[in-house]
Amino acid sequence: MAESSPLKDRIEHEGALLRLTLARPKANLVDASMIAALDGAFVAYRGHRGLRGVLLDAEGPHFSFGASVEEHLPDKCAAMLASLHGLILTMVEFPVPILVAVRGQCLGGGLEVALAGGPIFAAPDAQLGQPEMKLGVFAPAASCLLPYRLNQPMAEDLLLSGRTVSGEEARAMGLVQAVSADPEAAALAHFAQHLANKSAASLACALAAARGVMVHDLRRRLAEVERLYIDRLMHTRDANEGLVAFLAKRKPHWEHR
Repeated sequence: MAESSPLKDRIEHEGALLRLTLARPKANLVDASMIAALDGAFVAYRGHRGLRGVLLDAEGPHFSFGASVEEHLPDKCAAMLASLHGLILTMVEFPVPILVAVRGQCLGGGLEVALAGGPIFAAPDAQLGQPEMKLGVFAPAASCLLPYRLNQPMAEDLLLSGRTVSGEEARAMGLVQAVSADPEAAALAHFAQHLANKSAASLACALAAARGVMVHDLRRRLAEVERLYIDRLMHTRDANEGLVAFLAKRKPHWEHR
């Protein structure tokens, strides 16, 4: 039997809104199949006439537990990073605003995907964070995207501590645009009030104008952090120890090399 798609897509609001739903609960891992499905959807709908918004949400209690740790191992990480960063660029260059609705955990690669969209609408008790440092690795895409969302010290706090913040704290930091018990409804209300009555052609031009410097910078920075991750980090003892320890469900033992 063919494996079902990890992503559901549908057009709503008379062609004005694309709904994309991560459909592998409860983890909704951002693994190779999810990345390919998301990238394929954005490519397929890029030329959809009259599209004025995208709502990215998820089935189940959690938006995403993050990327597949197995795909971070040394023999797979280069391919994983290339595909994920390709998706990130596809999203930041998409000519339509992408709204993101977050419930439960939105961690690691899941948060990186959310950051590549536009405004994030989160439940008050949602948990957002980049826990990669707890595994002895770092979050390449978030290292590039978070400083655009937050100031540098706040971005470094999340990236270096690996801590998670609630939806309420994320809103206070500026990471989340709005907090609601029903984040999907809040995102839809934002779409109806601020985007549905706009020209799709004008929105595309406005996004290109607003994001021009960011997109140029992201292309350069993502390539740089990929090389740092593959050529330096993955040659350290502790990065490999952290990943192996996580898969073995034991505490890592750092040797600081």
